[in-house]
Amino acid sequence: MMYRRDFLKNTGGSLALFPFLHQLAQIAGKENPNILLVSGWQDINIGDIAHTPGLLHILETFMPDASIVLWKKSKGEEVRQLLNEAFPKVEIFYEKKEDNKILVNEILQEKIKWADVMIHGSGPSVVGRDNLQLWSEYTDKPFGIFGTTIQQVDEELRQLLGKAAFIYTRETASLEVLEKEGLSGDHIAFAPDATFFLNLHDRQRANAFLQEHQLQEGKYICVIPRLRFTPYHKLKKVNWSDEKIEMVERVNAETKEKDHAKLREAMIAWVRQTGNKVLVCPEMTYQVDIMDELLIEPLPEDVKAQVIKRGYWMPGEAASVYQSAFAVMSSECHSPIIALTNGTPAFYIRQPTDTIKGQMYYDLDLSDWVFEIDDVSGNDIATALMDIYHDYSRAKDNVASVNDSIEKLYNERIQLIHDLIK
Repeated sequence: MMYRRDFLKNTGGSLALFPFLHQLAQIAGKENPNILLVSGWQDINIGDIAHTPGLLHILETFMPDASIVLWKKSKGEEVRQLLNEAFPKVEIFYEKKEDNKILVNEILQEKIKWADVMIHGSGPSVVGRDNLQLWSEYTDKPFGIFGTTIQQVDEELRQLLGKAAFIYTRETASLEVLEKEGLSGDHIAFAPDATFFLNLHDRQRANAFLQEHQLQEGKYICVIPRLRFTPYHKLKKVNWSDEKIEMVERVNAETKEKDHAKLREAMIAWVRQTGNKVLVCPEMTYQVDIMDELLIEPLPEDVKAQVIKRGYWMPGEAASVYQSAFAVMSSECHSPIIALTNGTPAFYIRQPTDTIKGQMYYDLDLSDWVFEIDDVSGNDIATALMDIYHDYSRAKDNVASVNDSIEKLYNERIQLIHDLIK
């Protein structure tokens, strides 16, 4: 199924076909704005990678005449190539640091002078706080935040946010945090995580994988594991105390079996009631190492024979595989988003240690497909999955409705940004 945003991409953004875009072009803002986008926090998570192309697609769709420079924080070569291929008009800029501070060299000064606005992309927090602070010190041009969780506000952040021209949080829970800190106004609003507008695909690689493992379109589900705490201390350099590392490893050890037993129960129901397959796949790199232990090896032999696993991948291939799946069932937050934006029903099996970002599912009327892991049984998840199996057209209609509402929200939020640019 082709959604409006895909059609827009394929038709070159015809304004005649999209009245709301024509209206956008008529507003008071600058006709050809220059945008400096700060995004790309890490490359070990397809959800974090997807934030950036998602927001680039939003900007290209709803502000088609804009020129964009991406100030990318992570420096993975594979992701850089992916973005260059998908967005050839977007220049990618990497900062330099000196004494762990952003170096304001001639190149960066030129970017600041060139840009009309700075946008902080979607993420788990105001990760690019230093970037915004630097911008506010060197120019009085507007800056703001798009689709970011703000779970805590210290005094430094409160002062910075007080200068922002727009603050779009990716769930309403962050709005409540801001209100308690005295930050409110029409420029502060809900804008879903930019991953909801991801338009990347790698159908060639996806199709080769599906054919190799005889995974037929609409006849397999994807299942993504997750530990209660991401073991970042095993993935990259982190400033964690020994006490925190001990706590992370202890909680993960205590909860990993009971959490994944519930996912396995749904997998068993799916295989035995439909005869179809299961693809176990990762959202983060570390999950490749826990698939066998937690989701595959404990399964009954008849079910295990119907399970395939996938190593770490890029979001384009994941999106193509999710698009062909019957449904996606994930303990990670962003694989369901990638599935939904591609028209596929998806369950988010939420753990209490995850951030308040999960509230976005409730904000988008997806509460029937969110399962708080400590409050549900494996049978609850399995029953919901089989309910979709028996009334798939209704589930697909629900996905289409959610995507339409998200598109309207993005349109409204971008219009405010466009109005700011003179």
